[in-house]
Amino acid sequence: MYSEKRRNFLKKVLLSTAGLSSGLWHGLWAKDEETEIEEFSDRGTSGRTILNILQTTDVHCQVFPHDELFWENNQAVFRQCGGYAHLASFFAQERKRYKNTFIVDTGDMFQGSELSVKTTGKALVPILNYLNYDLYLPGNWEVVYYKSAMQDLMGSLRGPKVCANMFHDAGNGKKGEMIFPPYYIWNVAGIKIGFLGYTDPLVPKRQSPAYSRGIVYTEPEENLAHFVEVLRNQEKCAYVIILAHLGLSQQIYLSNQPACEGVDIILGGDTHERVRRPIQGKYAKVVEPGAFGSFVGRLQLVVQDGKIVDEIYKLEEVTSNQYQPDQKLQKLIDELEKPFAEDLHMVIGYSTLPLYRYFVIENTIDTLILDAMRWQLPDADIVLSNGFRFCPPRVKTDHTDNIPITSAYLYDMFPVDATLRTGQVTGEQISQWIEKELHNVFAQNAKERFGGWVVKFDGMKVTFKAYAGKGQRVQSITIGGQPLDNNRMYTIVACEREGDPEDVLCRFSNVRNAKNLPISMHSMIRNYLAANSPVTPTPKGNAIALDAPSNLLTQVYGVDYQFV
Repeated sequence: MYSEKRRNFLKKVLLSTAGLSSGLWHGLWAKDEETEIEEFSDRGTSGRTILNILQTTDVHCQVFPHDELFWENNQAVFRQCGGYAHLASFFAQERKRYKNTFIVDTGDMFQGSELSVKTTGKALVPILNYLNYDLYLPGNWEVVYYKSAMQDLMGSLRGPKVCANMFHDAGNGKKGEMIFPPYYIWNVAGIKIGFLGYTDPLVPKRQSPAYSRGIVYTEPEENLAHFVEVLRNQEKCAYVIILAHLGLSQQIYLSNQPACEGVDIILGGDTHERVRRPIQGKYAKVVEPGAFGSFVGRLQLVVQDGKIVDEIYKLEEVTSNQYQPDQKLQKLIDELEKPFAEDLHMVIGYSTLPLYRYFVIENTIDTLILDAMRWQLPDADIVLSNGFRFCPPRVKTDHTDNIPITSAYLYDMFPVDATLRTGQVTGEQISQWIEKELHNVFAQNAKERFGGWVVKFDGMKVTFKAYAGKGQRVQSITIGGQPLDNNRMYTIVACEREGDPEDVLCRFSNVRNAKNLPISMHSMIRNYLAANSPVTPTPKGNAIALDAPSNLLTQVYGVDYQFV
């Protein structure tokens, strides 16, 4: 039996969420949420069982605690979070507290750090196996070391894997067999919980095409309804969960599609969003638990008499001072890092400003990269850098009173040491390209939102309306202080993406005189820092939204969600 306090609480929440959901969901999220979670424990009513499902995603090989950005009272606040040894202590506590605990990771576990690059991801395998995850989904970056390495890395993990939309290429882009099983069933407390996996089908466009060569991706809708039917009606699952690495916008879109009928919740990933109150779609709820191991999503299901009678969701913050490191795992991490420690911890420069990459439009990390490109290639009209999301903030100073940038942090900022590439495009191409890029970020139809945040650039200034219609966002473009000339040829510089056609650069097509330059991104940044430290990478207002704030933290809109 529930307490009177809980019945009153549920009554209030049900009234406040009336019309939003026809299922079990009660929208439990309030100031006293921690108290409500505490009542969902293995202690109490006879015949009641608590299923404790935990999710991490987008950890990006951040094995140590790190600075994390929170948006509180309209300003950035930083706290130390994450670290796999600290996460191990959290998991151990959860498994002790709830005997029916099931832990999943929904991708991007092998890309994002120098330790991973030096070992082609292999250093992460014993760490993840120590954490003893129950189920995995490959993310969009699992292919960074190419298909065969992905298969080796994923296969080395002891836990099972699921993904229903990755297939071996049978030739000419035709689907062969599935690379991973499409679903997994957890038999527990007299019921079945079905897990169905989907990763981003846009990987060949979002990443260097060479990474995913030999893999055919399909849209989730191609077989989603079929597998939901299998899980619900053939396997008799009482609850169906999609493990997704599609990005929050795409996951919200999917939750509103008829193919998603019969799904209870989407445990998502990719865009590093922090969903503290599940977003209710027409057919399913959607959550995403942040990134870098800073958070764990907790879904609790209450089973009584063979039925799920209640559920609750909470985003748990994993602060390094609250959870002490697991000593065995910490020792293992130190041993794995030891052969590379001197290089990883080598300071290559300093910043006077906190380094971060959370804002949709401009960030200090991207400004540092663009400043380095401008310093290295002063004659280019425009330098470009993709709108990546990975890389935790760095704010802690050392004895110099500046923020040290280590070799390892360079890899955090830019894990792939790509070659710089240059070419010429017309003003008309630039105009069309920036319209397309802005639509990818701010499209009204969530299905059309593609990849990360706004692409970063210097040498060009753009004013735009984020929420205008397709093809109508750009309001002005100047290059070198002069209005864009549609007929003029402009020199652009960006990083090469392995596998792109020779005339493609940073998603520009038909680039003229494209050629690689004799320098890589890492070498360029190292040289720039050596010559200019400490640097002060102040965003320049190269991209200005006329209808959105410069500190916009999410591309998601039209639903009840705020990044904090």
